[in-house]
Amino acid sequence: MLKLAWTAAGWLAFALGALGAVLPLLPTVPFMLLAAFCFARGSARFHAWLLGHPRFGPAIRRWQAQGAIARPAKRLAIVAMAASLGLSVLLSAPLAVLGVQAAVLAAVAAFILTRPEGRPEDLADQVSSKPRNS
Repeated sequence: MLKLAWTAAGWLAFALGALGAVLPLLPTVPFMLLAAFCFARGSARFHAWLLGHPRFGPAIRRWQAQGAIARPAKRLAIVAMAASLGLSVLLSAPLAVLGVQAAVLAAVAAFILTRPEGRPEDLADQVSSKPRNS
């Protein structure tokens, strides 16, 4: 029963991450990392499938192996955070809200920018097996 709950949580996180791939303000990678975490506890098959996924797998493997974030992902994250803050300014958010938002975004940006970028060649051997088509 617990494995089923972990698997269901993994699919929920995956669905939110997939939505984040097309919606500008919803993040993708954090939800995919959560999905990988849940699938690792609930379904080895789905975990292997997610790690081998051509779109989402590399970022997850890079994070798991090296705690790394690729340079293009860093750029996109920083631009999205700046756009979010800019939109709040344009919408005349209260100064207190802008201050809190700026502080949180600055802390997140500092975290992202201090992560290593990782080496793609180190990830090639991270996928131990492809998921079975069953």
